[in-house]
Amino acid sequence: MAAPMDQRIAVPVDDPNADTEWNEILRKHGVIPEKPPSPTPMIEEAILEGRRLAHENRLEGKDLDELDEFEDLEDEEFLNAYRQQRMQELHALQKTAVHGSVYPISKPEYNREVTEASKQDGRAGTGQGSPVFVNLMSSTGTNVESRVLSELFRQAATEYGEVKFCEMRADQAIEGYPERNCPTILVYRNGDIAKQIVTLAMVGGVKMSMLDIDALLVEVGAVADNDMRVLKRRREAEDAAEERIMAGANKSIKTSRDHRRNDDDDDDDWD
Repeated sequence: MAAPMDQRIAVPVDDPNADTEWNEILRKHGVIPEKPPSPTPMIEEAILEGRRLAHENRLEGKDLDELDEFEDLEDEEFLNAYRQQRMQELHALQKTAVHGSVYPISKPEYNREVTEASKQDGRAGTGQGSPVFVNLMSSTGTNVESRVLSELFRQAATEYGEVKFCEMRADQAIEGYPERNCPTILVYRNGDIAKQIVTLAMVGGVKMSMLDIDALLVEVGAVADNDMRVLKRRREAEDAAEERIMAGANKSIKTSRDHRRNDDDDDDDWD
C-alpha cells in the first residue's frame, strides 16, 4: 500500500528505465512507473509486413517487357496470369484512347469541347462524367511555368489517350484574366469545374513533373491509383531516389576513408 502523500520521501533514481533490482522494487511499490513496452517487436513486425506486401506486389505495374525478365524467377502459371492481365489492360486502354493529343480550342468551341464533353460517360462506364483538362496559357512567351505545363500536357495527352486535354490562351477564355495567374489548370467533370490550380506554385513550380500530373489524374478520377502507367512511373522515381541515396552514402563513406587516410599520413609525418 502506498504511503500518504504527506509521508512520502524523495527516492533517488539514476535511471528509471534501467533494468536494476532497485528499480524493480520501486516499480512494484508504484514509486516509478512501469517500463513502456519495447518497440522492437512492433518494428520487426512492420518490417516483415512491408516485405510481405513488397513480395505480393512485386509484379504490380510492370509492362510486358518487364514481365519477360521474370521468366526464370517466377512460377510460369503465376507469370502467365499476370501477363494475360496486362494484355487485357492494354487492350482496354487502346479501345478508350480516342484522343492522344492536346486540343487547341477557341472561345466559341469552349462549351462543346470542354463543358459538354465533361458530361460524357467516364472511365469504366461508371456513369460519372469524363474529366476534361484545360490549360489556360500565358499570352506571352516569357512565362516559364506556362511552357512547362504545355509540355507536360503534350506528354500526358500522348500517354493517357483516354483523357481529353485542351489548351487556350487565358485572356481569350476570360477577358482581362491576370497574366500573373497563368498558367491555370481547370478540370471539368459533369459540366462543372471539379478542380482549379492557379499557377504551378502548389504543384512543384517549374519543377512540376509527370508524377504531379499522374497525382492530379488520380485525384480527379481520370485514372485509377493502380493504373500500370502511374505505378511504373512511381516505381522508377523510387528506384532513382534510392540510387541517389546509395550514391550519396557511398560518396560519404569514400570521403570519410580519404579523411582517415590523410590523418594517418599526417600522423606518420610526426613519427
